[in-house]
Amino acid sequence: MLVVQKYGGTSVGSTERIRLVAERIQRTLALGHQCVVVVSAMGHSTDALVDLAKELSDQPDAREMDSLLATGEQVSASLLAMRLAHLGTPAQSLTGWQAGIETERVHGNARVTSIATTHLKSLLSQGITPIVTGFQGIAEGHVTTLGRGGSDTSAVALAAALEADACEIYTDVDGVYTTDPRVVKQARKLAHVSYDEMLELANLGAQVLHPRAVENAKHFSVPLVVRSSFSEEEGTSVVAITENALEDRQVVTGIAFERQVARIAVIGVPLAQHGLATIFSELASHGVNVDVIVQSVVEVAAVDVSFTVNEPDVKQAVDIVEGLRSDLGYTAVESQTDLAKVSIVGAGMISNPGVAAQMFVTLRDANIAVHMVSTSEIKVSCVVSASEVERAVKALHATFVEADAEASLTGAGSKTK
Repeated sequence: MLVVQKYGGTSVGSTERIRLVAERIQRTLALGHQCVVVVSAMGHSTDALVDLAKELSDQPDAREMDSLLATGEQVSASLLAMRLAHLGTPAQSLTGWQAGIETERVHGNARVTSIATTHLKSLLSQGITPIVTGFQGIAEGHVTTLGRGGSDTSAVALAAALEADACEIYTDVDGVYTTDPRVVKQARKLAHVSYDEMLELANLGAQVLHPRAVENAKHFSVPLVVRSSFSEEEGTSVVAITENALEDRQVVTGIAFERQVARIAVIGVPLAQHGLATIFSELASHGVNVDVIVQSVVEVAAVDVSFTVNEPDVKQAVDIVEGLRSDLGYTAVESQTDLAKVSIVGAGMISNPGVAAQMFVTLRDANIAVHMVSTSEIKVSCVVSASEVERAVKALHATFVEADAEASLTGAGSKTK
């Protein structure tokens, strides 16, 4: 059995923790398995490298930033390989390019394009455990990094390329919970969650796994397990869920939330100018991520459109839209900050009408105003005031997770999602 194990920054945050990781790897090998290990940089060392760069330049060169940041993972990979060798277990640290990870030529947020596995398979055949630096690869001879959560992506990509039997993500939590247990004490660990549910939860604020890693795991059918590196408890399996299995599942699997949300409204956009295409194309070209979008027709020839962005991006987004005013002829631009987004997620929502209605009833009963709404087959998201987000999470968790789901839906009085 071939297992890919990924250890996050907290798991390798000190030499004592690296000792524990080495012992866990040895236990995996003792079971007769082969193991490829992916590591993140130690603790907050990546932040320290960023701070060093900012001391020397307000706008560091993107290529050089990738070269700098890639060194963080090399430290933890080398130290872990040293420890394993000290314990009598042959191991070899590999940079992303030494492990054969090729990416597109995009600095800071590259995507993996291919992995040449010949060298990794050669090491495994010799009984040597590869310790691969996560978060990085190479493109046309230049070091690249994969962006936030890149080590998760590295691990899944390697598991897919090597056709591994499992990909285990070790972190400082012991699995995926119904919501953040720091906010809701009654949150419980999930034994399993579907790829689609995990992807929605990750996109909506849950920080256990990076969305790109989940997306790749689903595409290549890589079995994922999220576990704690500090205990032997069973973690959460991320798996494919068949339609037949949905009937036995709780309607709502989890509650996710995201802070620092801002709303931008563009008033009176002329339909004849194809303004929506222009606005969102321009925002995309500047790397501004747009989330919830709501359009309302107030005149026959014009529309109002509202959308959300991350709060740190709001000034840039407003400036971009303001720059289009003379071309598009819209009436005004308005912005609102101090917002948050709370979402319910569950594959069981597909076959259970009335979920959205019950969500709105729950928020109404808690006297929490809803500013915007976005839905998909397996999630409903509401934008609320930032000061109300924790109350919203607690109320929704009580309704959909702590209480019997079927009983809560019976009171919805609605047959439409």
